[in-house]
Formats: sequence, C-alpha cells, structure tokens
Amino acid sequence: MTTIPAAEAKKISNRLRRAQGQLTAVLAMIEEGRDCREIVTQLSAASSAIDRAGFALIASAMKECLRDDTGADNDVEVADLEKLFLSLA
Repeated sequence: MTTIPAAEAKKISNRLRRAQGQLTAVLAMIEEGRDCREIVTQLSAASSAIDRAGFALIASAMKECLRDDTGADNDVEVADLEKLFLSLA
C-alpha cells in the first residue's frame, strides 16, 4: 500500500476543499437562478481543481510506488500508471 507524504496530502486536501467551496457556490447560484454563464464558469473552476488534485495524487503516489522503504526501485507496471492517468481524462 502506498501512502501519500503529509506535505503532499495537505496540498491535495487544500485543492479539494477549494473545489468543495466552489461546488457549494455553484449550488447556491443555481438555487438563486443566476446566469448560466456564471454558473458554468464556476463549475469549470471546480472541475479543474478536482482534476489538479487527482493529478497531484497520482504523481505523488507514483513517486512512492517507485521506491520502497529501502529506497530501491519497485516493479511498477507502466500500464497501471497509464490507467490511473487516463481515469482522470
């Protein structure tokens, strides 16, 4: 099992909290009947923040997957890493 270093986890959590706030704003905008262009802009920002958090998570996990406790390289399947990245596309 690969764990995410604390510093990286904090950055990823902050991105997701930002996205959570943006989604809350989107819901409020919809309920208020705001202009659809404003809503789409805010929704796009939330989506982008979630994507960036996902990529940061995968990048961090890749770094950890590629080394074990002794610092030696592990056999990581490139196909598995590709699947992770493509799952965010």
